[in-house]
Amino acid sequence: MNPLQLKQLIEAALFAHPQPLSAEQLHQLLLNEGEASLTAIKQQLQELQSDYRERGIELVKVASGYRFQTRAELGQRLAGLWQEKPPRYSNALLETLALIVYRQPITRGEIEQIRGVSVSSHIMKTLQERGWVKVVGHKEVPGRPQLYASTNDFLDDFNLSTLSELPDIDTLSEDDERTAETATNERDDS
Repeated sequence: MNPLQLKQLIEAALFAHPQPLSAEQLHQLLLNEGEASLTAIKQQLQELQSDYRERGIELVKVASGYRFQTRAELGQRLAGLWQEKPPRYSNALLETLALIVYRQPITRGEIEQIRGVSVSSHIMKTLQERGWVKVVGHKEVPGRPQLYASTNDFLDDFNLSTLSELPDIDTLSEDDERTAETATNERDDS
């Protein structure tokens, strides 16, 4: 199989498959089609990323593999194409998700202790149904509470390859402090 055919086959597979595909999954798929090394597949994936650099869609690598998606800067203009509204998540749900992601594995009791309020069963159910959070074990304490951690679906949905790409908590705190200082200074000036 020549490089152009390989590139076209990879591109078609990524467009046709509803989930991201890793280089290894593409390699397994293409083993039946002829000689395509994992190195050749990775090279063609890089070329495809380069080919789509200046287009309305891009080839991105997320935790589960590679996928095509519309550019983030075009999302707002394209939102009108879909009749359904994206789900809105409460601050409580987002705080719970952030605690799980940054402090995983973590128990529901630990989340409640940090937040200072109980965590609704609905929140935990929503996070698990969405596929962002899963039970990864039980803590070795009386009652053996469940330990929660994030999933690859979370990483995929938030365009991350690994948890190390998350913003640093200290950076977020500094940004919040600067925002609070600016708001205080504006009030003092008026």
